[in-house]
Amino acid sequence: MNAEQIVEAVLFASDAPLRPDEIARADESLDEDRVEVALEWLRRHYLESDRAFDLVEIAEGYQLQTRPEYAPYLERFDTVPKPSRLSGPALETLAIIAYRQPLGRLEVEYIRGVGSSGVIRTLVDRGLIEVVGRGEGLGRPLLYGTTLRFLEHFGFRSMEDLPRPEELPIVLRDRNSPILPEDEEDGNGNAPDQEELELEDADGEG
Repeated sequence: MNAEQIVEAVLFASDAPLRPDEIARADESLDEDRVEVALEWLRRHYLESDRAFDLVEIAEGYQLQTRPEYAPYLERFDTVPKPSRLSGPALETLAIIAYRQPLGRLEVEYIRGVGSSGVIRTLVDRGLIEVVGRGEGLGRPLLYGTTLRFLEHFGFRSMEDLPRPEELPIVLRDRNSPILPEDEEDGNGNAPDQEELELEDADGEG
């Protein structure tokens, strides 16, 4: 059995993107270089043979995916997994976190102008964001960032695939500028925040 067949079998069986080093664990004869050569061969082979699926680079890995033009046929089958939809508040919160991460709940709420504990919990439950640390301010607020699942959900290879900052509202554009006004920050320039994912009851968004 050659490297291309092994790599293809692993990708076909996986329900999540895989990095070359992960694929290489399938057999002692494989290493990252051989896997990358096999991936490139498979990509060309699928394109040249006009298959209904492609080998795509997504979420810092590789995955076999049905080509978009075949989506209408798949929608007729309940056995085919359908992507979960996010509400407007969830998409808004996710965009804020994606461009300003790491970010605490209070900062998200200041930008949105509405309580966001419930929608943040929804995004955590769906694996799109996760706690990446704690802030230095009062109460050591939890800080949130996006996950590989976020990249997979939106079809991004990496965070570099997000729209360019100059195309964004100014509140998302500059990751280094402060969000909260000085009178809502502590003496260290950090926002006080008493929560955390021991979050209070959901605020009804998500």
